[in-house]
Amino acid sequence: MQKLRNEELGRKTIEDYKQSQKIPVTVILENVRSALNVGSVFRSADSFLIEKIILTGFTATPPHKEVLKTALGATESVDWEYIPESHSVIKLLRDKNYSVYAIEQVVNSLKLNNIKLNINPVAIIFGNEVGGVSQETINLCDGCIEVEQFGTKHSLNISVCAGIVLYHFSGLYRK
Repeated sequence: MQKLRNEELGRKTIEDYKQSQKIPVTVILENVRSALNVGSVFRSADSFLIEKIILTGFTATPPHKEVLKTALGATESVDWEYIPESHSVIKLLRDKNYSVYAIEQVVNSLKLNNIKLNINPVAIIFGNEVGGVSQETINLCDGCIEVEQFGTKHSLNISVCAGIVLYHFSGLYRK
């Protein structure tokens, strides 16, 4: 095996990326404390051609230096916007026929591995590193999706969780 050099990876330019067909998934970050996590989510969203990121609450926004540090330029490729209140975002997306799911551990959660493709575009909400997605926001969602965990922690870093979930959805839309 020979490791590929950067120039052999077939990377898109930002212009090519902007013109590429995205999967119909919008990510909502609700009150994410760590700007480094925000930047990492941008990078994962770029990797899987996610439609958009919406930042809410006290989530850091570009050009915050820690967002830029981990995003590695993905803030330039991925469409994003800031809307203060999650409930406003959910209403806007529902008006555009989105299904809205929180990534959270709740009673009767949908297991990520069992998720099937929906004909509607999907919005996925990731919450605060300590408190998760707020109960008020969960109450407005169509359901909650859980990444099953089997160890002692039952807690993933938000950027790790986002990478897993976005990879899964990318696979659903690329089949």
